[in-house]
Amino acid sequence: MTKITTLQQKLAEAKVGGGQTRIDAQHKKRKLTARERIHFLMDESSFEEIGALVAHRCTDFGMEDQKYLGDGVVTGYGTINGRLVYVFAQDFTVFGGSLSETHAEKICKIMDLAVQNGAPLIGLNDSGGARIQEGVNSLGGYADIFYRNVLASGVVPQISAIMGPCAGGAVYSPAMTDFIIMVEQSSYMFVTGPNVVKTVTNEEVSSEDLGGASAHSTKSGVTHLTATNDLDCINKVKQLLSYMPQNSTDRPAHLPYTLSDEYRYELDTMVPENALQPYNMKDVIAQITDEGSFFEIQENYAENIICGFARLAGRSIGIIANQPMSLAGVLDVNSSKKSARFVQFCDCFNIPMLVLVDVPGFLPGTDQEWNAIITNGAKLLFAFSEATVPRVTLITRKAYGGAYDVMNSKHIGADMNFAWPTAEIAVMGAKGASEIIFKKEIDGATDPAAKLLEKEREYAETFANPYRAAERGFIDEVILPNESRRKLIKAFAMLENKVVSRPKKKHSNIPL
Repeated sequence: MTKITTLQQKLAEAKVGGGQTRIDAQHKKRKLTARERIHFLMDESSFEEIGALVAHRCTDFGMEDQKYLGDGVVTGYGTINGRLVYVFAQDFTVFGGSLSETHAEKICKIMDLAVQNGAPLIGLNDSGGARIQEGVNSLGGYADIFYRNVLASGVVPQISAIMGPCAGGAVYSPAMTDFIIMVEQSSYMFVTGPNVVKTVTNEEVSSEDLGGASAHSTKSGVTHLTATNDLDCINKVKQLLSYMPQNSTDRPAHLPYTLSDEYRYELDTMVPENALQPYNMKDVIAQITDEGSFFEIQENYAENIICGFARLAGRSIGIIANQPMSLAGVLDVNSSKKSARFVQFCDCFNIPMLVLVDVPGFLPGTDQEWNAIITNGAKLLFAFSEATVPRVTLITRKAYGGAYDVMNSKHIGADMNFAWPTAEIAVMGAKGASEIIFKKEIDGATDPAAKLLEKEREYAETFANPYRAAERGFIDEVILPNESRRKLIKAFAMLENKVVSRPKKKHSNIPL
């Protein structure tokens, strides 16, 4: 038998489970194999495997007789839409995808290459956890991966697709990546499983309820996106990647775009005349951004703030927007954490930010105070203040109190701040302010209710508008809603080559 024949047999043995590449109804219903996932993720024939012949070194508990080439993970590099990426896909058919010392070494090699060559890293996670037979060697392998996640953070984009179980220590690697996508009904993440939970707390809970895609997309906010099946998950990885640059020294792709009539007259009637009536900020986003380009992140978590990517005249931008349809658009603990993390990602990878403001303040209450709204609100303030990418703000209606400052105000380094004529920039709402400022006059009036209304109108005329702020230069321009898209396109084009120098330091100390 020739050496070439032997190599061909070994490679064929390592690639058991791959083969069929046609997308059909069966693929949409079932979990894909590790190699099928890579096939559908990468450009045709672009994937180059690394470490196909690696096998584990364990000799305890009869493991010396159970060796499989590749050791439960497929690693390599290739292209997605012509862009170099590095990928690993855990193979649940080999020891349940469990992580061994050599399994970890393969992943670490791919991570090192991604950082050295400045290309995104994509992990397709489907693992039962640490390989128990290897003991501390397996735990050490996890720590090696965690360390590299941190080294790669802010250097190259890291995306984790959870396409099966991910439990125990394994969850901390995805948690340190930039984005997590979970497949509904077939993936779960938790530190301790249902059996341990029952033993310790006597709670009866299923894997799905404890750490499924639904739980993490609505309750914990751990996952950024959910997918209906493996193919949908892979497509969302590709879509997410399309808004990002290759690395922190690169810029997102600027798609070809020809300027035409950029006025959007639908915006003129978007904000209701009644200041207490909500409207959908996503309708505003749809009118401002390129058609069909908005891609929302964490849609079902902290719905009072909207985060997502979009394109504006072909440019990739990040959008952070208050949502009046949920809790009147207030800032609270969860929305502050959600948006602060998104702001930091955009700043890491040179993605300009558009901030749409309609915020009546911070959510009051003991629940918020006891869950550290002070510290968590400061995270968003800190993230915006630290960001050096182009930052543009548009105030559509309310911008009250400290929340005005936090939502990318001129005072914390925003480059351009616009406001619609409907904008109200003040310390607080007219009613509350009037009750404080004119308390003696109202109490002494023959008709206190009528006097309060009179003083409300007086306060509103003085402060509940954008013109006082514009006089001071805190607002660069008060614009008609219909010209918002045109103004924003010009602003971001003007800011394209922005450079900011910060004081030299080891790193900031964000209030975690």
